Amino acid sequence: MGFTIGGSRGTREFRSGTRRRGRTSECTAVAEYTGLWGWDVVPGARAAAPARDCSCGDAECVSPGAHPLPFAPTVKAGATLDEVTEAWAACPGAAVLLPVGRAFDVIEVCEEAGRRALVRLERMGLPLGPVIVTADGRAQFFVAPGAADELPQLLYRMGWDDADLDLRALGRGAYVTAPPSDRAGLGQVGWLRPPALDRAGGPPQARLLLGTLAYICHRSRR
Repeated sequence: MGFTIGGSRGTREFRSGTRRRGRTSECTAVAEYTGLWGWDVVPGARAAAPARDCSCGDAECVSPGAHPLPFAPTVKAGATLDEVTEAWAACPGAAVLLPVGRAFDVIEVCEEAGRRALVRLERMGLPLGPVIVTADGRAQFFVAPGAADELPQLLYRMGWDDADLDLRALGRGAYVTAPPSDRAGLGQVGWLRPPALDRAGGPPQARLLLGTLAYICHRSRR
């Protein structure tokens, strides 16, 4: 592999300059996630293109560059910039992962449908949370926790249970890669709709967005 995360030599080199360099990238973003938005953050593996070897060191890794580092502790909500910098010094180069199912669940659709649905939802004046766009063409809408468990019943009630929709919910046990990190060696993720202070209290209930998302997904597949 071309790089490692958490190796002893790399850690020593990183520690010497972490407060100069780290505060301008991952550490600053992580401190915003923990401090402003109240999210836990987990250091994650990365994959190097083009072979996409995973930095965890497992040659047979089933999700290269898209899983937490097993030795890295969770950076808890409320952590300060100094605390984040210290934690990230132990795993230089780690990706920024957000655990799903704690402060939010995620509804994921293809990027094209997500962009179209977002425009419609904004015009309708519905409450919206953050939306991530990934390098492999997915849009991830943050919604209130519990959406993953409720999704089948919600789709049934809305009459979309029999439709062939490119739509899924991520809940407890899943992770999303957050900006400014890349995911799985495919490219950097970004915000289609960044977090905003007016929604810092929590993302919307899934039922408020799901009808529009399902309709746009259905139209996109026709």
